[in-house]
Amino acid sequence: MQSIDHLPLSSRSGGSDPYKHTQTPVTTGTSVIAIQFDKGVMMAADMLASYGSLARYRNCPRLMKVNKNTIWGCMGDYADYQFLKDFVEQMVITEECKDDGFSMTPRSLHSWLTRVLYNKRSNFDPLWVNFVVGGSDEVDGEMKPFLGSVDKLGTSFKDPVIATGYGAHLASALLRSAVDAKKEQGESLTELEARKLLIESMKVLYYRDARAFHKFQIGVAYTDGREAQIEGPLEIESDWSVANMIQGYE
Repeated sequence: MQSIDHLPLSSRSGGSDPYKHTQTPVTTGTSVIAIQFDKGVMMAADMLASYGSLARYRNCPRLMKVNKNTIWGCMGDYADYQFLKDFVEQMVITEECKDDGFSMTPRSLHSWLTRVLYNKRSNFDPLWVNFVVGGSDEVDGEMKPFLGSVDKLGTSFKDPVIATGYGAHLASALLRSAVDAKKEQGESLTELEARKLLIESMKVLYYRDARAFHKFQIGVAYTDGREAQIEGPLEIESDWSVANMIQGYE
């Protein structure tokens, strides 16, 4: 894994004060939601980058296919996401050039992001991003789904259901109740069921989150040998006719 330790610290710039670019993020993306199903991991995020409270940039993908087994999504400062995205893309190219049969796994990417984000915040120059990493990883000779999250402080965890930002309050309950219901029956969600859940959750976020957008992407990583893929932009079929019934806010 490459390191970004060689990058100059803000305190070496010659000024008396450190840089504070990422401490006031300007162009940001909102929630990323993800869920495990019986044959992999599925993830969704909209394509809006808000300039403060303005819905300014409406074609900004926040999901990325890292390699055939790994996908990731980002919430937070879009420039910081692009900064780390360039590093990850170069790491993938370097591994492919080695041609030794090894490739980056979602578990190794998750670990690398944890170290990088913790290092940046320890230098008082944090990257204002939350990442969700999903994919398939070999465990005891068998391909298993992996889903983990890393926040801007370097705090990380793994879970079958992950939702960042406002989605943690609205979407995670919808996703987890469906997973728990299946678990009680001794079953797992199918790909179709997971897809319906994510689309329904994105619809709820579009209605309730002022920073959400109706165009979104869905990323899928499989454990059965199929290559990971990013679909979209997809569009939510919304219905705002209920707005005519709202009174008292004129």
